[in-house]
Amino acid sequence: MKYLVEMTGTKVIVHGIRDFNLRETLECGQCFRWNEEKDGSYTGVAFDRVINVKLDGDILIIDNTNLSDFNDIWFDYFDLGRDYGRIKDILSQDEVLKEAIKYGEGIRILRQDTWETLISFIISQNNRISQIKKVIENLSKALGHPIYYKDSVYYTFPKIKDIIVSDAEILNSSKCGFRAKYIIDAASKIFDEEINLFELQLYDTDFIRDLLMRIKGVGEKVADCVILYSIGRYEVFPVDVWIKKAVEFLYLKKKITNKDIQYFAKEKFRELAGFAQQYLFYYAKDHVSKEKFIEREK
Repeated sequence: MKYLVEMTGTKVIVHGIRDFNLRETLECGQCFRWNEEKDGSYTGVAFDRVINVKLDGDILIIDNTNLSDFNDIWFDYFDLGRDYGRIKDILSQDEVLKEAIKYGEGIRILRQDTWETLISFIISQNNRISQIKKVIENLSKALGHPIYYKDSVYYTFPKIKDIIVSDAEILNSSKCGFRAKYIIDAASKIFDEEINLFELQLYDTDFIRDLLMRIKGVGEKVADCVILYSIGRYEVFPVDVWIKKAVEFLYLKKKITNKDIQYFAKEKFRELAGFAQQYLFYYAKDHVSKEKFIEREK
Protein backbone atom coordinates (compact mmCIF):
# COMPACT_ATOMS: atom_id res chain seq x y z
CA MET A 1 0.00 0.00 0.00
CA LYS A 2 1.29 3.47 -0.90
CA TYR A 3 0.67 6.49 1.28
CA LEU A 4 1.73 10.10 1.41
CA VAL A 5 3.16 10.58 4.90
CA GLU A 6 4.09 13.93 6.41
CA MET A 7 5.07 15.30 9.81
CA THR A 8 3.47 18.45 11.25
CA GLY A 9 4.43 19.41 14.79
CA THR A 10 3.67 16.38 16.98
CA LYS A 11 1.46 14.79 14.33
CA VAL A 12 2.15 12.23 11.62
CA ILE A 13 -0.42 12.61 8.85
CA VAL A 14 -1.04 9.70 6.51
CA HIS A 15 -2.94 10.34 3.26
CA GLY A 16 -4.63 7.62 1.21
CA ILE A 17 -6.06 5.42 3.98
CA ARG A 18 -8.74 2.93 2.94
CA ASP A 19 -10.69 0.15 4.66
CA PHE A 20 -10.15 1.50 8.18
CA ASN A 21 -12.67 2.44 10.85
CA LEU A 22 -11.37 3.34 14.29
CA ARG A 23 -14.43 2.30 16.29
CA GLU A 24 -14.75 -1.04 14.52
CA THR A 25 -11.05 -1.78 14.88
CA LEU A 26 -10.46 -0.55 18.42
CA GLU A 27 -13.73 -1.77 19.94
CA CYS A 28 -14.08 -5.20 18.34
CA GLY A 29 -12.56 -7.07 21.28
CA GLN A 30 -8.98 -7.50 20.09
CA CYS A 31 -7.48 -4.72 22.27
CA PHE A 32 -8.38 -3.03 25.53
CA ARG A 33 -6.41 0.19 26.02
CA TRP A 34 -8.14 2.58 23.64
CA ASN A 35 -10.82 5.10 24.58
CA GLU A 36 -12.92 7.32 22.36
CA GLU A 37 -12.70 11.10 22.77
CA LYS A 38 -15.51 13.62 22.26
CA ASP A 39 -14.26 14.45 18.76
CA GLY A 40 -14.41 10.80 17.64
CA SER A 41 -10.67 10.27 17.89
CA TYR A 42 -9.15 7.57 20.10
CA THR A 43 -6.39 7.83 22.69
CA GLY A 44 -4.54 4.71 23.67
CA VAL A 45 -1.38 3.22 25.10
CA ALA A 46 0.75 0.69 23.22
CA PHE A 47 4.46 -0.13 23.15
CA ASP A 48 5.13 2.22 26.10
CA ARG A 49 3.71 5.18 24.20
CA VAL A 50 0.48 7.14 24.33
CA ILE A 51 -0.95 8.42 21.06
CA ASN A 52 -4.18 9.89 19.74
CA VAL A 53 -5.50 8.71 16.38
CA LYS A 54 -8.15 10.35 14.23
CA LEU A 55 -9.57 9.56 10.80
CA ASP A 56 -10.75 12.37 8.54
CA GLY A 57 -11.93 10.77 5.32
CA ASP A 58 -8.87 9.04 3.88
CA ILE A 59 -6.48 10.89 6.21
CA LEU A 60 -5.14 9.25 9.37
CA ILE A 61 -3.75 11.68 11.96
CA ILE A 62 -1.53 10.25 14.68
CA ASP A 63 -0.69 12.73 17.42
CA ASN A 64 2.17 12.56 19.95
CA THR A 65 4.51 10.61 17.70
CA ASN A 66 7.18 11.05 15.03
CA LEU A 67 8.12 9.58 11.67
CA SER A 68 10.56 7.12 13.20
CA ASP A 69 7.92 5.62 15.48
CA PHE A 70 5.40 5.61 12.65
CA ASN A 71 7.74 3.56 10.47
CA ASP A 72 8.99 1.30 13.28
CA ILE A 73 5.76 0.81 15.28
CA TRP A 74 2.48 2.27 14.06
CA PHE A 75 2.68 1.20 10.41
CA ASP A 76 2.70 -2.45 11.49
CA TYR A 77 0.50 -1.94 14.55
CA PHE A 78 -2.37 -0.66 12.40
CA ASP A 79 -1.51 -3.18 9.65
CA LEU A 80 -1.24 -0.41 7.07
CA GLY A 81 0.72 -2.52 4.62
CA ARG A 82 -2.13 -4.95 3.98
CA ASP A 83 -4.74 -4.73 1.21
CA TYR A 84 -7.98 -5.24 3.15
CA GLY A 85 -10.01 -4.52 0.02
CA ARG A 86 -8.65 -7.71 -1.53
CA ILE A 87 -9.30 -9.72 1.65
CA LYS A 88 -12.90 -8.51 1.77
CA ASP A 89 -13.42 -9.30 -1.91
CA ILE A 90 -12.28 -12.87 -1.36
CA LEU A 91 -14.28 -13.43 1.83
CA SER A 92 -17.39 -11.75 0.40
CA GLN A 93 -17.82 -14.68 -1.98
CA ASP A 94 -19.39 -16.30 1.07
CA GLU A 95 -22.90 -14.86 1.53
CA VAL A 96 -22.80 -14.89 5.34
CA LEU A 97 -19.46 -13.10 5.42
CA LYS A 98 -20.63 -10.67 2.78
CA GLU A 99 -23.26 -9.39 5.22
CA ALA A 100 -20.84 -9.45 8.15
CA ILE A 101 -18.25 -7.45 6.23
CA LYS A 102 -20.81 -4.79 5.32
CA TYR A 103 -21.38 -4.28 9.05
CA GLY A 104 -17.68 -4.12 10.01
CA GLU A 105 -15.96 -3.19 6.78
CA GLY A 106 -13.37 -1.01 8.53
CA ILE A 107 -11.97 -3.67 10.87
CA ARG A 108 -8.21 -4.20 10.81
CA ILE A 109 -6.30 -6.75 12.84
CA LEU A 110 -3.78 -4.96 15.03
CA ARG A 111 -0.23 -6.26 15.48
CA GLN A 112 0.17 -6.00 19.25
CA ASP A 113 2.90 -6.66 21.77
CA THR A 114 3.00 -10.40 22.55
CA TRP A 115 3.44 -10.10 26.32
CA GLU A 116 0.63 -7.56 26.69
CA THR A 117 -1.66 -9.60 24.44
CA LEU A 118 -1.01 -12.75 26.46
CA ILE A 119 -1.82 -11.13 29.80
CA SER A 120 -4.77 -9.19 28.40
CA PHE A 121 -6.45 -12.35 27.14
CA ILE A 122 -5.71 -14.23 30.34
CA ILE A 123 -7.57 -11.39 32.07
CA SER A 124 -10.35 -11.55 29.45
CA GLN A 125 -11.55 -15.00 30.53
CA ASN A 126 -15.13 -14.90 31.81
CA ASN A 127 -15.03 -11.11 31.75
CA ARG A 128 -16.93 -8.35 29.96
CA ILE A 129 -14.89 -5.91 27.86
CA SER A 130 -15.58 -3.01 30.24
CA GLN A 131 -14.29 -5.07 33.16
CA ILE A 132 -11.26 -6.30 31.21
CA LYS A 133 -10.33 -2.68 30.48
CA LYS A 134 -10.67 -1.76 34.18
CA VAL A 135 -8.48 -4.62 35.35
CA ILE A 136 -5.78 -3.86 32.77
CA GLU A 137 -5.87 -0.19 33.72
CA ASN A 138 -5.64 -1.05 37.43
CA LEU A 139 -2.69 -3.33 36.76
CA SER A 140 -0.94 -0.70 34.65
CA LYS A 141 -1.44 2.00 37.28
CA ALA A 142 -0.10 -0.30 40.00
CA LEU A 143 2.91 -1.73 38.16
CA GLY A 144 3.46 0.31 35.01
CA HIS A 145 5.22 3.64 34.56
CA PRO A 146 3.57 7.03 34.04
CA ILE A 147 3.60 8.70 30.63
CA TYR A 148 1.98 12.04 29.85
CA TYR A 149 -0.16 13.46 27.08
CA LYS A 150 -2.07 16.76 27.11
CA ASP A 151 -1.94 17.22 30.89
CA SER A 152 -3.20 13.69 31.49
CA VAL A 153 -1.27 10.79 32.93
CA TYR A 154 -1.32 7.32 31.38
CA TYR A 155 0.53 4.16 32.35
CA THR A 156 2.62 1.67 30.42
CA PHE A 157 1.67 -1.98 30.54
CA PRO A 158 3.67 -3.80 33.27
CA LYS A 159 6.83 -5.56 32.16
CA ILE A 160 7.53 -9.20 32.99
CA LYS A 161 9.95 -8.20 35.75
CA ASP A 162 7.33 -5.84 37.21
CA ILE A 163 5.03 -8.83 37.73
CA ILE A 164 7.84 -11.02 39.07
CA VAL A 165 8.84 -8.58 41.80
CA SER A 166 5.30 -7.52 42.62
CA ASP A 167 3.42 -8.35 45.75
CA ALA A 168 0.47 -10.74 45.38
CA GLU A 169 -1.63 -8.13 47.13
CA ILE A 170 -1.07 -5.72 44.23
CA LEU A 171 -2.53 -8.21 41.77
CA ASN A 172 -5.47 -8.80 44.09
CA SER A 173 -6.10 -5.08 44.50
CA SER A 174 -6.08 -4.75 40.71
CA LYS A 175 -9.15 -7.05 40.64
CA CYS A 176 -7.41 -9.81 38.71
CA GLY A 177 -9.23 -12.38 40.83
CA PHE A 178 -8.51 -16.04 40.06
CA ARG A 179 -6.47 -14.90 37.04
CA ALA A 180 -3.69 -13.54 39.29
CA LYS A 181 -2.09 -16.98 39.63
CA TYR A 182 -2.17 -17.39 35.86
CA ILE A 183 -0.49 -14.00 35.34
CA ILE A 184 2.24 -14.92 37.84
CA ASP A 185 2.76 -18.30 36.17
CA ALA A 186 3.06 -16.65 32.74
CA ALA A 187 5.60 -14.13 34.02
CA SER A 188 7.60 -16.85 35.81
CA LYS A 189 7.79 -19.19 32.82
CA ILE A 190 8.88 -16.36 30.53
CA PHE A 191 11.34 -14.88 33.04
CA ASP A 192 12.90 -18.34 33.55
CA GLU A 193 13.13 -18.72 29.75
CA GLU A 194 10.92 -21.79 29.73
CA ILE A 195 9.03 -19.83 27.06
CA ASN A 196 10.83 -17.27 24.92
CA LEU A 197 8.30 -14.84 23.49
CA PHE A 198 10.86 -13.41 21.09
CA GLU A 199 11.41 -16.79 19.43
CA LEU A 200 7.77 -17.71 18.86
CA GLN A 201 7.94 -16.43 15.29
CA LEU A 202 10.43 -19.21 14.52
CA TYR A 203 7.95 -22.00 15.19
CA ASP A 204 4.93 -23.35 13.38
CA THR A 205 1.50 -22.35 14.64
CA ASP A 206 0.63 -25.65 16.33
CA PHE A 207 3.91 -25.66 18.27
CA ILE A 208 3.37 -22.05 19.41
CA ARG A 209 -0.12 -22.97 20.62
CA ASP A 210 1.18 -25.96 22.58
CA LEU A 211 3.97 -23.84 24.06
CA LEU A 212 1.61 -21.10 25.24
CA MET A 213 -0.77 -23.67 26.71
CA ARG A 214 1.95 -24.74 29.13
CA ILE A 215 1.01 -21.58 31.04
CA LYS A 216 -1.64 -22.18 33.68
CA GLY A 217 -5.01 -20.85 32.60
CA VAL A 218 -4.10 -20.58 28.92
CA GLY A 219 -6.35 -22.69 26.73
CA GLU A 220 -6.72 -22.82 22.97
CA LYS A 221 -8.79 -19.63 22.75
CA VAL A 222 -6.30 -17.46 24.66
CA ALA A 223 -3.36 -19.01 22.81
CA ASP A 224 -5.03 -18.41 19.45
CA CYS A 225 -5.73 -14.77 20.33
CA VAL A 226 -2.04 -14.28 21.07
CA ILE A 227 -1.09 -16.04 17.84
CA LEU A 228 -3.50 -13.96 15.75
CA TYR A 229 -3.24 -10.51 17.35
CA SER A 230 0.49 -10.40 18.06
CA ILE A 231 2.28 -13.02 15.99
CA GLY A 232 0.28 -12.50 12.82
CA ARG A 233 -0.68 -16.06 11.95
CA TYR A 234 -3.90 -15.22 10.15
CA GLU A 235 -4.97 -18.82 9.60
CA VAL A 236 -6.02 -19.20 13.26
CA PHE A 237 -9.67 -18.87 14.27
CA PRO A 238 -10.07 -18.15 18.01
CA VAL A 239 -13.23 -19.79 19.33
CA ASP A 240 -15.11 -18.41 22.31
CA VAL A 241 -18.75 -18.88 23.32
CA TRP A 242 -19.99 -16.16 20.96
CA ILE A 243 -18.07 -17.19 17.85
CA LYS A 244 -19.05 -20.83 18.49
CA LYS A 245 -22.73 -19.94 18.62
CA ALA A 246 -22.39 -17.63 15.62
CA VAL A 247 -20.88 -20.39 13.45
CA GLU A 248 -23.48 -22.87 14.67
CA PHE A 249 -26.37 -20.51 13.94
CA LEU A 250 -25.18 -18.81 10.75
CA TYR A 251 -23.57 -21.80 9.05
CA LEU A 252 -24.02 -25.24 10.49
CA LYS A 253 -27.52 -25.07 11.99
CA LYS A 254 -26.55 -27.44 14.78
CA LYS A 255 -24.44 -27.59 17.92
CA ILE A 256 -20.90 -28.91 17.45
CA THR A 257 -17.61 -28.99 19.36
CA ASN A 258 -14.91 -26.33 19.29
CA LYS A 259 -12.65 -28.76 17.40
CA ASP A 260 -15.30 -29.15 14.72
CA ILE A 261 -15.54 -25.37 14.41
CA GLN A 262 -11.76 -25.12 14.05
CA TYR A 263 -11.87 -27.74 11.29
CA PHE A 264 -14.77 -25.94 9.58
CA ALA A 265 -12.93 -22.58 9.65
CA LYS A 266 -9.67 -24.10 8.40
CA GLU A 267 -11.39 -25.77 5.45
CA LYS A 268 -13.67 -22.84 4.57
CA PHE A 269 -11.52 -19.76 5.18
CA ARG A 270 -8.00 -21.21 5.03
CA GLU A 271 -5.25 -18.56 5.39
CA LEU A 272 -7.88 -15.82 5.91
CA ALA A 273 -9.61 -17.51 8.86
CA GLY A 274 -8.48 -14.86 11.36
CA PHE A 275 -9.98 -12.06 9.30
CA ALA A 276 -13.21 -14.04 8.86
CA GLN A 277 -13.38 -14.53 12.63
CA GLN A 278 -13.15 -10.80 13.28
CA TYR A 279 -15.90 -9.92 10.80
CA LEU A 280 -18.15 -12.70 12.10
CA PHE A 281 -17.62 -11.84 15.75
CA TYR A 282 -18.30 -8.14 15.25
CA TYR A 283 -21.43 -8.87 13.23
CA ALA A 284 -22.80 -11.65 15.43
CA LYS A 285 -22.62 -9.75 18.70
CA ASP A 286 -25.25 -7.31 17.40
CA HIS A 287 -27.15 -9.35 14.81
CA VAL A 288 -27.37 -12.84 16.25
CA SER A 289 -29.16 -12.42 19.54
CA LYS A 290 -29.21 -14.77 22.48
CA GLU A 291 -32.92 -15.25 21.83
CA LYS A 292 -32.16 -16.61 18.35
CA PHE A 293 -29.59 -18.97 19.78
CA ILE A 294 -32.11 -20.24 22.30
CA GLU A 295 -34.74 -20.60 19.58
CA ARG A 296 -32.32 -22.60 17.41
CA GLU A 297 -31.40 -24.89 20.32
CA LYS A 298 -35.03 -25.81 21.11
